[in-house]
Amino acid sequence: MKEGFIEVSGGKVWYQIHNEEAKGIPLLVLHGGPGSSSFSMQGLSELAIDRRVIIFDQLGCGRSDRPNDDSLWILERFVQEVAQVRESLGLEDVHILGHSWGTTLAAAYYLSGALGIKSIIFSSPCLSAPLWQEDQKKNLKKLPREIQDIIAISEENETTDTPEYLKAIEVFNNHFVCRLNPYPEHLKKGKSYRNPHVYQLMWGPSEFTVKGNLKSFDCTGDLSQIQIPTLYTCGKFDEATPESTEYFSSLTPNGKFHVFENSAHMAYIEEPEEYLTVMNEFLKSIH
Repeated sequence: MKEGFIEVSGGKVWYQIHNEEAKGIPLLVLHGGPGSSSFSMQGLSELAIDRRVIIFDQLGCGRSDRPNDDSLWILERFVQEVAQVRESLGLEDVHILGHSWGTTLAAAYYLSGALGIKSIIFSSPCLSAPLWQEDQKKNLKKLPREIQDIIAISEENETTDTPEYLKAIEVFNNHFVCRLNPYPEHLKKGKSYRNPHVYQLMWGPSEFTVKGNLKSFDCTGDLSQIQIPTLYTCGKFDEATPESTEYFSSLTPNGKFHVFENSAHMAYIEEPEEYLTVMNEFLKSIH
């Protein structure tokens, strides 16, 4: 395993390469967020059987630089960042796996005209901010009325930092983000790698109300342009609902669709063996 830093627009990003000598087409992983990190996705290094797997922390979070410049936190600069990482590491041909916000970034990067992308994996996709917001409101209705009311009132009054609200969000997360109980101890450490400011600026105060600069992002009308093999996956109880994920897949000429039956938003942690098997089979099917 090799690690280091790459100069990108705005600072340096930290990266890891697993199985550097492998000859297969490498896999580049784009983590969720925005402003999260690759910390929870280290298990994807297991995909480095006959290919390199590259994991990196996007600028502003994780082990990467955290510049104090709000002009950097826009989708277009992150697209540029992916191109700079590829160029620096000499990734002429590449598979891309994006998770959550990482799928927003993967789609925007591909649709920018990037060449040499052999396939895309949209893991728990967020390809339409308005649809995501709509889906979370539907998910919310599946929770006890008391929890719904706390979240609705807090959102309306912009009091999303109270202990009451945070406890209600924990209930939501236990249903739709990660259903493991207890939550893996080592993953709790990952919270220190996040940068909430980037999330706030790009997305907003919560999952339910998109107020950041991604609020109008919607590439559903462009999914027919993705001509390469494409895999869409989600958990049965995912924030990225099976209905929306299958819908995205139906718009893509070479789209495949898979649901992890015992997962929410973090199938790579909730069902790691199944997740790795599905990813490996898809990647091996592409020549």
